[in-house]
Amino acid sequence: MAYYSSTRDFVALSDLHPNLARPNVIGVVIGKTDVRGFPDRKNIGSERYTFGFTIRDSPTYFINVSSWGREEYIRSLSESFRVGDCVTIENPLVQSKEGEREEKFNPVTPSCYKLLLSENHSVVKTSSCYEMDTKLLSLSHLPVKDPQDYYSLGDIVANGQSLDGRILNVLAAVMSVGEPKYFMTSDKRKGQRCEVKLYDETEMSFPIICWDNESIQLAQSWIPRKTVIFAADVRINFDKFRNCMTATVISKTIITTNPETAEANVLFSFIKESAQSGAMHDKMEEQSKESVNLETIVNVYTVKQLKEKALQSDGKLEPVFGIIYGYISTLDIDDNVSKVIRNRCSICRFVVNEMSNTCTFCGDISSNSESTFASFDILVNLTDHTGTLYSCYLSDCVAEETLGCTVHEFLTLTEDKKTALKWQLLLERSKIYFKITLSPSWRTGLKVNILSCKLADPTEASQSLLGKRKRLNHVD
Repeated sequence: MAYYSSTRDFVALSDLHPNLARPNVIGVVIGKTDVRGFPDRKNIGSERYTFGFTIRDSPTYFINVSSWGREEYIRSLSESFRVGDCVTIENPLVQSKEGEREEKFNPVTPSCYKLLLSENHSVVKTSSCYEMDTKLLSLSHLPVKDPQDYYSLGDIVANGQSLDGRILNVLAAVMSVGEPKYFMTSDKRKGQRCEVKLYDETEMSFPIICWDNESIQLAQSWIPRKTVIFAADVRINFDKFRNCMTATVISKTIITTNPETAEANVLFSFIKESAQSGAMHDKMEEQSKESVNLETIVNVYTVKQLKEKALQSDGKLEPVFGIIYGYISTLDIDDNVSKVIRNRCSICRFVVNEMSNTCTFCGDISSNSESTFASFDILVNLTDHTGTLYSCYLSDCVAEETLGCTVHEFLTLTEDKKTALKWQLLLERSKIYFKITLSPSWRTGLKVNILSCKLADPTEASQSLLGKRKRLNHVD
C-alpha cells in the first residue's frame, strides 16, 4: 500500500506498467547519483547528460528513475531536489528493466520496471514536507534491505581479504566525517573524495569512502557519535596502501540515515551508553579478571547448548557466564600486527587514531607516549565437539596470560616465533571461561568475551564431559 494522501490522482509505484497512459507518481527520494556526460552518438562532438535517482512510496516498493538530456536541463533538474525530499513526477515513461545488466550499476529494486524522464514531456516537482503525509516522509528511515542482513564492522575486519570486492550491507554509527577533498582527473574532469569513519560494538574505526557529490553532501549532514547509517550494497575492498579493509559508496548504494529498526536501536543505545560512560568502548574493563571472580563460574556448556540457549531466548538473553572445554581453532597472531594490537587512550581507553596517534574522543589529548598504551585486541574462534563460536574477543591481560607474553615482548618476536607461539595454542584442549551476551550488531548475534583460557587438565575435562552426558541421558 502506497503512503500518501489521495488529494491527487497518483499511481502507486507497484501498479505501474508500460501500457499505462500519462501516469503521475509521488515518492520520497532515497538515493541519487551525480550528473554525468557521455559522447552523443547522434551528434558527433557533443555530449548528452544523465543522472538517476530512486523513489519510494511504501515500505515494500521503490523504483529507479533516470533522466537524459541537455546539460542545462539535467543539471537544473538534479539541483532541484536532494535525498530525503518528496517529489512528484508527471508523465514519466515506464520501461521494463534489463535484468542483471540493469542492476549491476543501479540499486536493486522490487519493481520489474524503471522510469525514464523526458525533457519535453515529463515534469518533476519538489513537494513541501507540510503537504505530504508524514508516513511518506518516514519511508526515508527504512532500509531497502532486510534490517538483519548486514555485516558488523568487526566481522568484515575478521574476514579480511576474503571479502575483497564483495558487495555487502553495513549497519554502523558515524565516528567522524572528513572534509571533502577536490582534485582533477587525468582526463581533466573534476573529482572529489570524502572519508567517513564508522564504528560499532565490534570495531572502533572503519573507513567508508564517498567519491560522488551526492553521497558527500549526504555525509556532511551526519552528526558524529549521534548518527547511525544502514548502507545497502557498498563495495568492500582491501586497501594495500593502508593495509586495512575499507568500504566504498558506489552507484548501487542506498544509504538510510538513522534507520528505524530494532537493530539500529541497539546501536543507538550503545552510542548513548558509551557517551554517558565517558568512553567509546570499554571492552577491556569488561573483560578484565578483576571484574569477574572466576571461582564463581561453575556451569559447563557446549557450543551447541549456547547457540540453542540464544535461539530460545527470544532476544532477551541475560549475560551468560560459563566454561567451555574446547580449543582455539583460529588465532591469526602472525598476520597483520594491526589485527592483534591496538593503541588506546590512557584516559578513556578508546582506540586512538592510527595516523595521528591521538584520541578522537577526548579530542585535546596530546600525542605523547604517556597518553596512549598498546594492548592486545584479538578475534579468535572457539571450537568443541559440537560446533564453533566465531569472532570471540581475547583482549588485554587475558590475552597476555593466554599467549604467555606482554604486548612489548610480543612485538620483539620474529615472524617465525609468532607462528610457533600460535601453534603452541591452536587445537590444544583448553578450559575456557567466557561471558556471552546477545548482540544484534555482531554478525553471529552472540558477543563472546574470553575471561580466561588455559590448557585443560585431561582428567577434569573428561569427567566434566562424562558428567554432562550422564545428565543428558538422565533427562532423556
